[in-house]
Amino acid sequence: MEANQARDAAAEIVARLRAAGHQAYFVGGCVRDLLLGREPKDFDVATSALPDQVLAMFEKTFAVGAHFGVVLVSGSEIVTEVATFRSDGVYSDGRHPDAVRFSTSPEEDVKRRDFTINGMMLDPFSNAVLDLVGGERDLKAGVIRAIGDPNQRFTEDKLRMLRGVRFAARFAFDLEAATARATAQLASFVNQVSRERVRDELTLMLTEGHARRAFELLAATGLLVQVLPEVVKMKGVAQPPQYHPEGDVWVHTLMLLEGLPAGCPVPLAWAALLHDVGKPATFRIAPDRIRFDGHVEAGVRIAEEICRRLRFANHETEQILSLIANHMRFADVQKMKESTLKRFFRLQEFDQHLALHRLDCLASHGSLELYEFAREKFETLPQEEVRPSLLLTGTDLIEAGYKPGPQFSKMLAMAEDAQLEGAVQSREQALALVEQHWPH
Repeated sequence: MEANQARDAAAEIVARLRAAGHQAYFVGGCVRDLLLGREPKDFDVATSALPDQVLAMFEKTFAVGAHFGVVLVSGSEIVTEVATFRSDGVYSDGRHPDAVRFSTSPEEDVKRRDFTINGMMLDPFSNAVLDLVGGERDLKAGVIRAIGDPNQRFTEDKLRMLRGVRFAARFAFDLEAATARATAQLASFVNQVSRERVRDELTLMLTEGHARRAFELLAATGLLVQVLPEVVKMKGVAQPPQYHPEGDVWVHTLMLLEGLPAGCPVPLAWAALLHDVGKPATFRIAPDRIRFDGHVEAGVRIAEEICRRLRFANHETEQILSLIANHMRFADVQKMKESTLKRFFRLQEFDQHLALHRLDCLASHGSLELYEFAREKFETLPQEEVRPSLLLTGTDLIEAGYKPGPQFSKMLAMAEDAQLEGAVQSREQALALVEQHWPH
């Protein structure tokens, strides 16, 4: 779906609402993005029409949040959110208003929204901006400012604190002073937000291309210690300068985050953040240098707890943990046997393992020798050599007179290793090798 199709669909909705005597405008993020010269992901409409009126006017509608005045209007492949002007009541759950009062005033509507840059309306036909909150001024100044009293805005909806950080990082804006102060004062209340919502905001911060800035702001506002206390522990944890001239574990991690491109895979982004999360717990000063013995295993345990706490899907958790568990194996990649190397390459989404290792190197000693070796091997080895059809199976062992038991896995692993090494090329050779070690 192209942006101009989404705009045309939303503009048609505005036209029909106005023809029926209602006020209607584009609102929110799409207005902000248009003024910034960016392509909006979608277009939302705000109107004085009541939800029942919107439902009656359009053929295909979905009353997803009619209680809050939100109706989805569906066209061909395009769904537009249409919201009735409203003011909000008390937010007793810290996320949603208990009740809303519908309004005919656009000013009343925008004053209940989060940030000034998201509180502007636009006439899609004249391109006139209806700015009742100073959003244009803040866009030009590069400022994220809560609408009205920031303490009230954040008390209403605690997620807004995370969103403010994300917008500041995404647009390279500053948090306005009162907005930053309110975030710091209310940071502990972010734990009232559902873990899934927190996870989703953090994931967006990690994958929008400005992860370092986002996490620096999270730390500065006191939000990071609330949502990811394990990451805060990285600060001040020294590393051996011969391997990590860049500084402590926190600085190293920030440098990895800086290298994450927009749109990178979610597991890779989280693994970049958490790959060294086990270092603070395993730090020790040995006679020769600083060491972090067992930091990978500790990191996997800590990351697993974080993934469980934030309710990641199982497949994402598995990949994040795999990336952390295997990130130090690249140190031995040039010394690995062919069979070990090929098994290494069988890891799920091995390109993500490569990407994490590259980021890790660039954020420390800077040498990509091992990365280039592994990448070249991975890209040139034919798949049939990495995952060949097995020469020997359990059925073959039974037919050869072996009784099934725990030793079968060792026998088959030996045969497969020899096959991957090129030491055996046939079923008969593989069986002969097994019989050498397990005569019967």
